[in-house]
Amino acid sequence: MATDARPDLRLTCEDFLLLPDDGKRHELIDGEHYVTASPNLRHQKLLGRLYLAVAEYLRAHSGVGEVYFAPLDVIFSNWDIVEPDLLFVAADQRDILTEKNVVGAPALVVEILAPSTRSRDRKLKHRLFEKGGVREYWMIDPDRDTVTVDRRGPDGGFTIREDLDAGAVLTTPLLPGWSLALSTLFE
Repeated sequence: MATDARPDLRLTCEDFLLLPDDGKRHELIDGEHYVTASPNLRHQKLLGRLYLAVAEYLRAHSGVGEVYFAPLDVIFSNWDIVEPDLLFVAADQRDILTEKNVVGAPALVVEILAPSTRSRDRKLKHRLFEKGGVREYWMIDPDRDTVTVDRRGPDGGFTIREDLDAGAVLTTPLLPGWSLALSTLFE
């Protein structure tokens, strides 16, 4: 009896480790290789401001978790390795931290959208983060000065969505008492 067994041509973690260290961001999503050039200055300013706001909170609230920014690989599966702009690992999930990377879903993942990554961040990564167990996913849009927050709802999926503009205040139950005026982020 003949079978229609097709070889799995997706790239794996092992293949990923063989990619060149060329200063670009390499990611695998469902075994497909994506390369992104270095971010622009506005992207870096937004990332720096957000990181500092979260890091200051964590300094004053030890034991809540840890915040990291790119470059840092997050391994979801043998075919899914991404490099979010910012991620937060809650205290109850410290076991996903290794010396080299994060193996598993962080509590919070943040991507700052760029023209070259906007579709990937909104669709492919959104699906990966939802399926992979991320508790919250923030998409910061520097072209529109907005933040989209997707949180897990009672059904377990990203069913709670907030669309915030530059006049709003960003909060999260992951960081009780933390807030960031988006006017400060986007200044």
